[in-house]
This record gives sequence, C-alpha cells and structure tokens, in this order.
Amino acid sequence: MKKVITYGTFDLLHWGHINLLKRAKEMGDYLIVAISSDEFNALKNKKSYHSFENRKMILESIRYVDEVIAEDNWEQKITDVQKHDVDVFVMGDDWKGHFDFLKDYCEVVYLPRTIGISTTKIKKDLLSV
Repeated sequence: MKKVITYGTFDLLHWGHINLLKRAKEMGDYLIVAISSDEFNALKNKKSYHSFENRKMILESIRYVDEVIAEDNWEQKITDVQKHDVDVFVMGDDWKGHFDFLKDYCEVVYLPRTIGISTTKIKKDLLSV
C-alpha cells in the first residue's frame, strides 16, 4: 500500500483544499492529513476559527482522507513519515523547497495551488463586506 501525507491548518475549508486532498489521494492508496494542533497554531501566532477537534471531524468526513493526525511542531515530519511508513509527502507549491530534507525518507511533491482561492483571500473578502 502506497501512503501519502500532507500537512496544513485546514481551517476555513474551501475548494482549493479539496483539490489538494484529491490530488494527494490520487498519488497513493492511503492519505494521512496532519493538521496543526491549537497549541501549535498558537506557537506560530496563527489563529484558527475552528478548534482542532472540529477541523479533524471535518477532514475525517472527506472521502479522500483516510486518517487525520495532529501536527504539534515543525520537527515532527521525519518522525511522522517513519512512524506511518509514508511513501509520498505532498504540499502546496508555496512551500517549494522547504521540505526537501524529507527526500532522504520519501518522495517529496509540491503541487500547484488552486488559482483564485485561498484562506487569506476568504478572510480579506469577509473583511470588505
């Protein structure tokens, strides 16, 4: 079985997230999504609208996602890849090059972002209403 993993906050879920999850799932048989814990978001000075548990529940209901785990710190990626026997690490191409160190453990793929949508755009659009 070919396992794929991706990471993110996945707070204000939109079609760009769904496209990423669908394309990631197409790269293997089993998709693991690691989502930032509330504590990790606080360390990054990032605020989520939805709690970790609610984001986890939402992602678990998406057909492309097989498992959701917590991301508690930047350093856990190597451990996650090894612990879950991951074959492919997938991220959006806005992170291109940041995770190349994982190439010693698995294939690393940076997927193009979906044009016209982002969480940042949603937040800005809501502020202008």
